[in-house]
This record gives sequence, C-alpha cells and structure tokens, in this order.
Amino acid sequence: MKQNLMYIIFFLVTLSSKASFILLPMDEATQQNHLKAYGITYWCLSKDYKASWLLNYRGGSFLLPDADEIRKECKIRGVSFEILSDSEEIAILDEISSPSQNMESVILEKAPKIAVYTPKGKQPWDDAVTLVLTYAEIPFTPIYDEEVLSDQLLLYDWLHLHHEDFTGQYGKFYAAYKNTPWYIEQKKDAEALAERLGYAKVSQEKGAVAKKIRDFVIGGGFMFAMCSATDSFDISLTADGVDICEAMFDGDASESNYQSKLDYGNSFAFKNFTLERRPEQYEFSDIDMTTKRRITPDKDYFSLMEYSAKWDPIPSMLCQNHTQLVKGFMGQTTSFDQNLIKSNVLVMGTCELNGEARYIHGEKGKGMFTFFGGHDPEDYQHQVGDPPTVLDLHPNSPGYRLILNNVLFPAAKKKKLKT
Repeated sequence: MKQNLMYIIFFLVTLSSKASFILLPMDEATQQNHLKAYGITYWCLSKDYKASWLLNYRGGSFLLPDADEIRKECKIRGVSFEILSDSEEIAILDEISSPSQNMESVILEKAPKIAVYTPKGKQPWDDAVTLVLTYAEIPFTPIYDEEVLSDQLLLYDWLHLHHEDFTGQYGKFYAAYKNTPWYIEQKKDAEALAERLGYAKVSQEKGAVAKKIRDFVIGGGFMFAMCSATDSFDISLTADGVDICEAMFDGDASESNYQSKLDYGNSFAFKNFTLERRPEQYEFSDIDMTTKRRITPDKDYFSLMEYSAKWDPIPSMLCQNHTQLVKGFMGQTTSFDQNLIKSNVLVMGTCELNGEARYIHGEKGKGMFTFFGGHDPEDYQHQVGDPPTVLDLHPNSPGYRLILNNVLFPAAKKKKLKT
C-alpha cells in the first residue's frame, strides 16, 4: 500500500514538473541573439502557437509553448531559450501579476501582415527595417505607389516607411547630387511613375500616396516611419494642395507665401514648424534637429521612458529593451524638436543633453503611428554608397530592438491607452 502511494506521489511530482513552456529571455546577460528572438516569436504566431510577451520581465521576454519544432528552430537560429515546467511558469506569471511589480503578460494573438514601402530595386541596406526583418526572418511584402494608390494597404496590418520624401523634392539631394547619374535616373523614374498614375507632378502623386497612408492609419492600421519619412510625411499632409516645390523639382516656382497656407491640423505628430525654402539645403523644415544639435558621437545616447506595464501596455511594449540607454545615430532626419511635437503625442525616447525627441508614438483615428529618428541604429552617420550593416555583428542591438518592438506589437491583444 505504502509502495503504491509512493508511486502515485512520484508520478504526480513528475507530471507537475514536466516541461510545458519555452522562455525566450531578453535580458542582456542571457540572450545571445535578441533580434532573431523576435523572429522566433513571429514564426510561432504564424504557426498558430500561443505566445505571451512578458513586459519588463528580464528585458521583455517571450513565453511560448514547448514543442520540438520550436526548440529546433531556436537552435537553428541561435536563439537562447529556457525550458519551464508548469509550476515554474505559474510562479513567473504570479510574480508578473503582483501589483507591486511593474510587469504585465500580454497575449500575442496573430502574426501581423507586414508591408514595407520601398521602390523596386532599392538595396536592402538602404532601409534598416528591411535589413532587420530579413535578418530576423520575418516575412514582409515590398509595396510602392501603385499598390498604395490602388488600396492594397487594406491587405496589411503594419506599414513601414523609411528614407522617403513625400514632398516631391527628391530627398533634398539637389545641391550635392544633382549631376550624379543615380539622382538623374531616380528623378526621371519618379516623373514617369507620376505621369503613368495620372498626376502632373511628383509632388501631387506623393501627396496622394501620403493621404492613402493617412487613411490606412485612421482605419486601424499601424504605421512605423524612420529618418526622412517622418517629417516629410507630415509636411506633405500639412501642405495638401499647396505648391511648396521650387522649379528644379517640379518645373515651376513655389506658391508665394506658402508657409502661411500650411494646415497643421492635417499632420500626425508635428505643429507650427517652418519649412526650409532653400533647395540647396539638405533639410525639409525645423522639425529635425540634425543641424542644431551639438553632441559628440561618444556622448550621443538617448533614454527610453518607463511606463506602467499594467496600465499603459502599448508604450511599454514599444520601449521593451535590455537597456534604458540607447546609442544615438544620425540620418537626414535625426531627431525632433520637442517644441514642435503635438501635445497628444508620446515622447518615448529623449536625449538628455539637448532635450531632442528620438522616438515618438501617437494615435490617429483607429490606428497608431511611431516615428523613430535616424537612419541605421548601428551605422552612426550613414552616407550614400556606404556598405551594408552586418547584423551578425550586432545581434543584441538595442536600437534595432526598438524597430522589432514595433513590428510585433500589432499582434498583441489591445488594452486601451491610459496616458
């Protein structure tokens, strides 16, 4: 009898301790490849596995069910993982749920459908998001003006914009590159595309694209923009119906006194900005801080804000990282003047030395947008023609983690933002 009881107890103990979960730790000391861990989580969602994002627990770890194919995929991709028993998983969730802990477990429901706005033939290293999506093995679909204007954004949950110019000024590259073959060819291609799509000017065609993207967000889409796509997008919406382009860009002079005709109510994030009229100036407006900042590379860092994971899960997800201090990096649009950011927009990352905003987030209609200043988190001052960033050398990049936070957060079961 006693022997049978011992067998039963042993069986129950064995059952309760059996491995049932996989934890992808995201702290600095444990995870050997933070970037590919996002890819594993996305892959699990695409395979209809359940997943949870453990906000502020060991750097924003991911909890997955235990399955042989998940273990195998982690090993193939070089992602660190830990096997948890039922009791260990319960203990972690109990810790997270405690009111004394600024943590939360967020259920991830489905893999978002991702579109990247990029012209055909563009090199992957010209776009940090394309680069990291490829590295993390997260599938995406490249789209451009034809797809946007034919309402194909309705097929996607998440849209990325990078080093783009929605104002029709060809990135303000005129002074430095107007005589180079690539600039001449890009201008020619853009004009031909605009004409094919029924527009007299590139600026008008890009403005129509910007409004389609605006409607995508208002309807419930998620939009992430970096570098010049941030301010040029808002400028395009603000200057809707106003000619702000000089003759070298569109063949005729800009409207007189166009600054006074801007409608800041149309923009997503920025207000009261002043446009840069000089065509030879590599700048769109005073939104960007690139020419105003006086920070040496060794001191160029920005701090991530800390939010209540239980009450404000969305900004908490977007700021998950293994460090609160992120190395700065430059771009055509490096950062944003905080005085020109609308009051309903969250500033999630700031440089303490000059108060510039690096990372901002807001709502528009039923959707959301995030703007991230700079071009490439691991290339401090990217220049035209520079070689690609090799992400195998930066598998734990905090800056690239912020990009992937934005890729994954549309998968989360939403809670209403409180702040």
